[in-house]
Amino acid sequence: TAPVRAQNYELSSRKVAERLGIQLVDLDFTCCGFPVENIKHETALAMAARNLALAEKNGLDVVAICSACATTLTRLNMLLKESEELLRTVNEHLKALGYEYKGSVKAKHFARLLYEDIGLDRIRAAVKKPLKGVKIAVHYGCHYTRPSEVQGRFEDYEAPHSLQDLVEVTGAETVPHESEKCCGGALLGIDQEVAFIMSKEKLDYAKSAGADALVIICPFCGLMYDVFQENIGEMFNREYKLPVLYYPQLLGLAMGFSADELGFRLNRVEATSLIEKIAKEGI
Repeated sequence: TAPVRAQNYELSSRKVAERLGIQLVDLDFTCCGFPVENIKHETALAMAARNLALAEKNGLDVVAICSACATTLTRLNMLLKESEELLRTVNEHLKALGYEYKGSVKAKHFARLLYEDIGLDRIRAAVKKPLKGVKIAVHYGCHYTRPSEVQGRFEDYEAPHSLQDLVEVTGAETVPHESEKCCGGALLGIDQEVAFIMSKEKLDYAKSAGADALVIICPFCGLMYDVFQENIGEMFNREYKLPVLYYPQLLGLAMGFSADELGFRLNRVEATSLIEKIAKEGI
C-alpha cells in the first residue's frame, strides 16, 4: 500500500530517519504475506520468512512503516522460535529460492524504532521549530499494539501512549485519546458503507475535539481517513477538511523540513490550514 498510495509516508520517513542518523538499506522485499493469511496460512508464513531471510543474509534488522507488515514479520519470528517443526517447514519453501532462515533478525514498526531505540530525548534535540499551538488527534490503528503478546507487551493496548508521546515531543498538543477502534479499512472490499461508518466515528471525534490534524502511522488508515475522507463526508452530508498526517510528516515539520520535502503535495486533504496556523504562531 505504501509505495502505491502513501508515498508521502515513505518520503517523510526517509527524511526524518536520515536526520536522526538512521541508515535505511533498500532490499528486494516482497509482500509480507498478510493479505493471504486467512486463505493459505503456510504460504503467508513462507512469504514473510523470505523477507526475514533476505534481511538476515544481509546482516540487517527490518523496520516497517506499515503496521500490518511489522506485526506479520514480528509474529512469524515468534512462531518460528517456538516451533522447530514450523521452522523446518518454512525453510523447505525457502530452499527453492536459495534462502534459509535461522532466526537472528528483529522486525519493528518505524514508530517503535523512534520511540524505543532513538528515544524521546534525541528526537526532542532534533526539533528546531516546536509546533506550539497545534492540536493533534492520534490514531494507533489495529496492529501497532496488538496482538499484545506478539508486540512484546511494550504498552497497554487498551490505553497506549507512545504515539501521543511522540507527537508531544514536537511541541504539539494532543487532544484526549478515545478508545482505539479500527479505521474500517479491513471491511472496505466487503461492505464499503460499514467501513465508512467506522472511519466517520474517528473523523467526527477529531473534529469535535478541536484537532487541527489527525496523525496516523499506517498506510491503510491513511487510505480511509485521507483518501476517502471526501467520500465519507458526501455519504453522511458532512464536510471535514481535516488534514491527515503520517507521524514522520509532523515530526519533519518540527525538524525544519518544508512541507514539500515531506510530501505534503501528495496528501489528499490539503493541509494548508495547518501550515498557515503554524506560520501564524510564528513557528
